[in-house]
Amino acid sequence: MRTSNQPQLDARLAAAFAYVRPGHAAADIGCDHGKLSAALAGSGRCPLVLACDLRPDPLEKARRRCAVYGDKVQCRLGSGLSVVAPGEVDDIIIAGMGAETITEILDAAPWVFDARYNLVLVPATKHSILRRWLARRGFDLVEETICQAAGRWYSVMNARYAAAQHEPDGLECLCGKAEGQPGFAAYCAQQNGKLKKYRRGLPPGAEADAVDALIQELEKRSCL
Repeated sequence: MRTSNQPQLDARLAAAFAYVRPGHAAADIGCDHGKLSAALAGSGRCPLVLACDLRPDPLEKARRRCAVYGDKVQCRLGSGLSVVAPGEVDDIIIAGMGAETITEILDAAPWVFDARYNLVLVPATKHSILRRWLARRGFDLVEETICQAAGRWYSVMNARYAAAQHEPDGLECLCGKAEGQPGFAAYCAQQNGKLKKYRRGLPPGAEADAVDALIQELEKRSCL
C-alpha cells in the first residue's frame, strides 16, 4: 500500500510495480528520478532496490528521493545492466527507453537468459519490435498491461526466459496479450497509425501486401 510519503505513480509505473514480485530484490534500470524505486522500497515490496541510470543528474535526484529508505535502495551510475552482477537481483525493470535500447541492454547481459529472472519491460516506443525480439530469443510474454499515461498508450510487459523460440506473426507483434483489456480498441488505433506510416515507405510487393492485411485487421479491432 502506498503511504503518504511515497510518490504517486502514473498508470505506466503502477502497472510495472504490480509485476514486481513481493519479497524479491529488484533492479530499476533507467530509474530516472527514482519514483518507482522509492515505491518498491517504501512499500516493503522489495527488500533491496538497485536504482540505476546512465545520467548523473537524474540519478542524483533518485538518490535524494530514496535517501529516506537507507540501504534498501542503492543508486548506481552506469549503462544498462553493466552495474548489476548476475544473481544480485531477481526482478529487473527496464523502462523509459525505446524497444531497441531495451533489447540491446538484454543482449549485453546474457545471464538474464535464465528463468529465475522476472523481467518487467516498459518500452517507450516500438512495442511490436520488443514483442518480436522476446519471441525470437526464447522469452515467454507471461502477461502484459496496456495503459495510458500523458496521452499515450503504453504496454507494460512481464516476461520470463523459457528457451522456446518462435517466429511471431504480425498480430502477435502488434497486439501481444492486450486483446480484451480496457482501452484495447484505442491501443489498436495507435498501433495502426504507426503501421500506416511504415506502409507509406514500402514499395509494391509481398511485404506491402502483408502490411495492408494487418492494417485491415487492426481496423476491425479498433472498432471492437
